[in-house]
Amino acid sequence: MLTGDIPPNQTIYIKNLNEKVKKEEFGCYEKVASKLWWDEFDLGAIACFSTSSVVEFWNFHELKRSLYALFSQYGRILDIVALKTPKLRGQAWVVFSEVTAASNAVRQMQNFPFYDKPMRIQYAKGKSDCIAKADGSYVPGDKKKKQEEKAEKRRRGEDGQQTASANGVRADSNGGPTAPTRHGKPSTQEAAAPNNILFLENLPRETTASMLEVLFSQYPGFREVRMVESKPGIAFVEYEDDIQSSVAMQNLQAFKINPQYPMAISFAKK
Repeated sequence: MLTGDIPPNQTIYIKNLNEKVKKEEFGCYEKVASKLWWDEFDLGAIACFSTSSVVEFWNFHELKRSLYALFSQYGRILDIVALKTPKLRGQAWVVFSEVTAASNAVRQMQNFPFYDKPMRIQYAKGKSDCIAKADGSYVPGDKKKKQEEKAEKRRRGEDGQQTASANGVRADSNGGPTAPTRHGKPSTQEAAAPNNILFLENLPRETTASMLEVLFSQYPGFREVRMVESKPGIAFVEYEDDIQSSVAMQNLQAFKINPQYPMAISFAKK
């Protein structure tokens, strides 16, 4: 865990986010977010925001929408802060309405590969402005400036360590060779009739059952994920009935755990 001695609170701090993801690569995260946004975000969740903040959320940046799609399954999200300034790139803060939701997110999403980079998650050191305004403890000042300075110090320390260890080490990404992909080619087998089990193809080799559980358990009726050890790249996901499995398939079709691997989902043959 990266939480250290920081006590659990409603805000989580995420770093090591991929800064070089192109806009079109966010498409599948947005596909999930577009449904979750209106289902989960109600007026109560944004009661502490100013009008300008609400307008900003309706015009959500792709990164914020992607983070919302991933983290909204753990509870109501009050705010997501992700800035484009050089000092704060690759970092974000997600504010939940409940501490338990933040704790579940820290535990279950730790090291989740967000576009080829494992997310590093911990509790935020300070209380978010949104929470502070809601409980009456908000004190205006140079909080944002201090936050940026602390973030910059963290980045400098990490960059120094990475530079020292990078000499002579070949990278498997950022311009390095990558594994061949099937690029989401459709299966040649005949489509199976709708049923409660989904068949997943074109998964990255590093995909685990826990990663898939994070994605598919957000839909009602989820039962389990079954990996096929002898055949990397495929998996089965079971729901209680075919209606529930259809909803999951519709929303996660072509979802990219890795930018080069759009997930192909179909009904399993019985």
